Amino acid sequence: MDRLTEMQIYVAVAECEGFAAAARRLGISPPVVTRAVADLEARLGVRLLNRTTRYVRATDAGQRYLDDARRVIAAADEADEAAIGVNSEPRGHLTVTAPVLFGRIYVMPAIVDYLQRYPAAEVSALFVDRVVNLLEEGVDVALRIGELGDSSFNALRVGRVRRVLCASPDYLARQGVPENPDALTGHSIIVATSLGASVELRFMQDKTPWVVRIKPRLSVSSNDSAIEAAVRGLGIARLMSYQVAPEIDSGKLKILLSEYETAPVPIHIVHREGRYTSTKIRSFIDLMAEQLRANKSLN
Repeated sequence: MDRLTEMQIYVAVAECEGFAAAARRLGISPPVVTRAVADLEARLGVRLLNRTTRYVRATDAGQRYLDDARRVIAAADEADEAAIGVNSEPRGHLTVTAPVLFGRIYVMPAIVDYLQRYPAAEVSALFVDRVVNLLEEGVDVALRIGELGDSSFNALRVGRVRRVLCASPDYLARQGVPENPDALTGHSIIVATSLGASVELRFMQDKTPWVVRIKPRLSVSSNDSAIEAAVRGLGIARLMSYQVAPEIDSGKLKILLSEYETAPVPIHIVHREGRYTSTKIRSFIDLMAEQLRANKSLN
């Protein structure tokens, strides 16, 4: 096995903090990964990783080697890009993740467009309402809704969405329209647990926080179910604006208390590539960013 391949395998193990996870990321067998790291440590004469039954961590020497290996791999990738040409057609496999409804409504059209433009490319789409670990699950690009925590990943802000209260015209005709957040305590509230089944709803008035404690009448495990219950007139649901945009446009749901909404939530494209992003990832990010930024409902 050549030295660059050993470096690539070692970097994957160190970043994934596990041999099996690195094998999945690289698409090779765990024994190959284990043997490559063992051979690398034997050739260097130094332990790069501390191994236990629960985790794998880089030693001090391993961390220094990790930093150097990343630079070497990035330089090699840059040389390949320069030789092939920056305008070469994207090819190879790309894994993308996004929340379920956001993925279906906004990401899937971009994926289809991307695949139609670049016949040599392949995409796996992972649409789930949870935060996916890009390293452990071998994901190249993620669409994230919400403020980002500290991360070594690269992030590109491409839009924003609102948290909105909504209910069907039928429900509002029967139960009345709440005039302020406190009035919600007398209403039937629907909560989607993927947004956090909290008993507190937060609002803002003249830059002053306003918190209302509520007891949900219905808690469901998916946003789709919450939307369906609201459309059928069960009560008032709080969801992201993009999730109920079709129902709002069709008149099936109406937005309530918009003057009390909290600040919009940012949308980011997150990826784990370094300075020298591969053609397939850079092309997808450019296409995705262009389409999201052009969508008026997300800006």
